[in-house]
Amino acid sequence: MIDEFAKDNLHGRLRRDREALLWKLDGLSEYDARRPLTVTGTNLLGLVKHVASVEARYFGEVFDRPSPERLPRWQDHSNGSDLWATEDETRDQIIGFYRRTWEHSDATINDLPLDAPGHVPWWPEPHADTNLFAILVHVLGESNRHAGHADILREGLDGRTGMRAEHEKQSDEEARAAYCAKIEQAARSAASIKV
Repeated sequence: MIDEFAKDNLHGRLRRDREALLWKLDGLSEYDARRPLTVTGTNLLGLVKHVASVEARYFGEVFDRPSPERLPRWQDHSNGSDLWATEDETRDQIIGFYRRTWEHSDATINDLPLDAPGHVPWWPEPHADTNLFAILVHVLGESNRHAGHADILREGLDGRTGMRAEHEKQSDEEARAAYCAKIEQAARSAASIKV
């Protein structure tokens, strides 16, 4: 009974994070969805592409249930190609890939018990042999981490925050500026204190 509860809970949180990540693209121009927003090139559409690839591999190859999508070899991602969208890749293609990956991943999660064995060839020994529970936790962590990145990137673009549209509140720019000024002042004061 605890296994089904754990599985349902982890799977539900994964679904939540998937939707949150996609929501970060809503209403953005092609340029804003794709452009590098950090010095390392992190961008919103690239995060979706990356998480889709991660999920496709972990819930596919690891359990000998390869994704129906054509994926490059995992070794080929060392060049960062899964972290940004080329000019030939459309937003709809990447989102479609992510949604189809959900279907395949959900089938793996639904069909296998939490202790189902898996093998991660890109993990070092002795960790390469694992199970569905560990992979669910790992992928949930990856998805949650990147949804958080996306939240910060989107806030930097237009101030929108949150996990779902229904929880978003209209920001009061004056109150937000005053709040940030208060934090800035505390940081400056702390930096000037000699220990």
